[in-house]
Amino acid sequence: MSKLFAKKSISTLLQEAEDSEKGLKRTLNSWALIALGIGAIIGAGLFVRTAAAAAQNAGPSVTIGFIVAAIGCALAGLCYAELSSSIPISGSAYTYTYATMGELLAWVIGWDLVLEYAVGAATVGIAWSEYLNNFLTQILHLAPIPYQWCHSPFQTSVDGVSGIVNLPALGIVSLISLLLIKGIQESAFVNNIIVILKVSIVMLIITLGWGFINPENHTPYIPAATQYTDHDGITYHFGGIMGILGAAGTVFFAFIGFDAVSTAAQETKNPSKSMPIGILGSLAICTVLYILFAHVLTGLESVDFFRDPNKGGEASVSAAIQSAMPGYSWLSKSVTIAILAGFSSVILVLLLGQSRVFYSMSKDGLLPKVFSDIHPTYKTPYKGNLAILVLVAAFAGFVPGNVVGHMTSIGTLFAFMLVCIAVIVLRKTEPNMPRQFKTPFVPVVPILGVIACGAMIFGLGAENWIRLIVWLIIGFVIYFGYSKKHSKVNNPK
Repeated sequence: MSKLFAKKSISTLLQEAEDSEKGLKRTLNSWALIALGIGAIIGAGLFVRTAAAAAQNAGPSVTIGFIVAAIGCALAGLCYAELSSSIPISGSAYTYTYATMGELLAWVIGWDLVLEYAVGAATVGIAWSEYLNNFLTQILHLAPIPYQWCHSPFQTSVDGVSGIVNLPALGIVSLISLLLIKGIQESAFVNNIIVILKVSIVMLIITLGWGFINPENHTPYIPAATQYTDHDGITYHFGGIMGILGAAGTVFFAFIGFDAVSTAAQETKNPSKSMPIGILGSLAICTVLYILFAHVLTGLESVDFFRDPNKGGEASVSAAIQSAMPGYSWLSKSVTIAILAGFSSVILVLLLGQSRVFYSMSKDGLLPKVFSDIHPTYKTPYKGNLAILVLVAAFAGFVPGNVVGHMTSIGTLFAFMLVCIAVIVLRKTEPNMPRQFKTPFVPVVPILGVIACGAMIFGLGAENWIRLIVWLIIGFVIYFGYSKKHSKVNNPK
């Protein structure tokens, strides 16, 4: 039993962080990390999940859901900032858990991070596919991609057409994976350009759309507690406290990404200083933009509009602008272009995070060596990127977006809870370890982080709890079948 909870020593981790000559190349600074965080955060969550949460859970009080989600993220972000500056090595929550709670829980969190990064990238790839059709029809005035070739086999259109495979989602995931293989510096440069573009569009929507807000759409701001069943037969808690918690769990997807910054610690020039700035800076900027954006979007159109699959379903932001802001068709078109670019940067950062987590797990022997093989020229884990491409493509091409979106949210929330606990444990077990950034008010802040994230998991409902449990069971089968036997900590040479 003791082998299951064997820990990786802090001294070993710090030695690995210093030994960068044989591994990943250090090229990123604080501003690059903030841009990386914003690049990951502003994307499908904001442009797709906001309308979904308003329609299914909370109506205009989706803004309160954003505040709840932001509080949970801020509490977890403070914990991430301490750990990433103290243990500046690839692997994020997986590495922190290995050092504090042992191998079994490290495996659990590493496997769980697949839900955040790989499945998250698939979710955004699916959203990218939806907006591509909007781009083809509204801007280029071409025929849309046939339904069956841009939807999963588990989806059926209102006309009765069944999906086969989501080819656009497969294509964008493949393209971004090849860019990541080329190098982190090139990827960061492309990301910076996209960040400037999509932040500008978000600010335009807020400033121009504010004058078109219809107060009736915000009345009542918190709807009475009822239940809502969508056209697929799925029932949600709508309104009241449960509606707001459900909205928080849904829009939480919009915040996923700031923690992905911590996976690039081993590629950062001064991680002890830059990591806290990158994590907390990107989170703070996006939180303000999110609350303002949600207020404007729900003011432009009614809940019934966003519930209509032909209006507020796919490409909901563009549809709302076209409907409620006459004379601003150019903004609707700009949104579509910015969203396509913005989704691409989100996929980039999530795939980056997944490859670096698998890189760390492979270096520890918990995954095959292929995931930590470094390209001799590009200095990237190229074989791992290709393997992850296959995994993400399977989700993007064959699983509906609403399913993978909720799987991503619940997996990430669970990871955040373990990161908060890791701070408390590490303060007890390694009290004298140098900490460039300290989480304030420990253990109060980490405990509040666990409670806030747990409340959002509760709001996502039993169906998603079951999916998480099934996912973890699959992970245990892999761990006891392969990882435990090959662990370098438990099987030293």
